[in-house]
Amino acid sequence: MRRITLSFDNGPHPEVTPFVLDILARHGIATTFFIVGDKLAGARAASERAHAEGHWIGNHTWSHSQPFRERGDVDFVHSEIDRTQAALGTLAHPDKFFRPFGGQGRLDGALNGCAAEHLQKGGFTCVLWNAVPGDWKDHDGWPDVALSQIQNLDWPLLVLHDINLAAMRHLDRFVGTLRDRDFAFEQAFPPSCLAIERGSPAVVLRDGVVAN
Repeated sequence: MRRITLSFDNGPHPEVTPFVLDILARHGIATTFFIVGDKLAGARAASERAHAEGHWIGNHTWSHSQPFRERGDVDFVHSEIDRTQAALGTLAHPDKFFRPFGGQGRLDGALNGCAAEHLQKGGFTCVLWNAVPGDWKDHDGWPDVALSQIQNLDWPLLVLHDINLAAMRHLDRFVGTLRDRDFAFEQAFPPSCLAIERGSPAVVLRDGVVAN
C-alpha cells in the first residue's frame, strides 16, 4: 500500500471549500488547506469548519499575486507571509505551515533568500509539493493528469485547489480511484517536500527552490 497526501490551495471559497469538506468527510480523509489571506474574511466559516473537522490550516501568502522569484523586496515578502499568519490566528497549525506561490506549479525559485531567512527566523515549516495536475485550468482532465504524475512517486503530495466547483466535482471519484489502487491517505507530509521544518532548513533548499 502506497501513501498519498492531498492538499488544497488558494481558498477558502464559501461554496467550494464546504463541498470539498463534505467529500473528505465521507471518505474519512484529513488534509491541509493552504489559505490565501485576503480571501479569508469572505469565507472564514469554511476554514473554521475545516479546522474543527481535523484538517490542518496553512499559509499560502496574502495576495497570491507574484512568486517570490519575481519580486523579492523585503517589505513585500514579509507582508505576504506575516499578514496571512496574523489573519489565521488560532486556525493556524502550531508548526506554522507555509506554502509559497510557485506560479503554474513551478518549484524553481518558489522561495528567495529573503523569504527563506524570514521563514527560518519565524520558526515556519515550508511545505512544497511533488504533483500539480492543474485542476485550476483543466477542470475535467486533471484526475488523469494526477494519476500519471503520481504513478512513479513513492509518496505523492498532491496540490489541488478548492476554488472551482466544476473541477472539484471529480474529487469524489478520484478518491475512489486512489483507494482502488491501494493508496492510503496520510495527513502528514513526505519529508522530501519540506524545505524548512520548524525553522530549520532542509536539504531541498539547495536544489533550486531558492532563487538567486
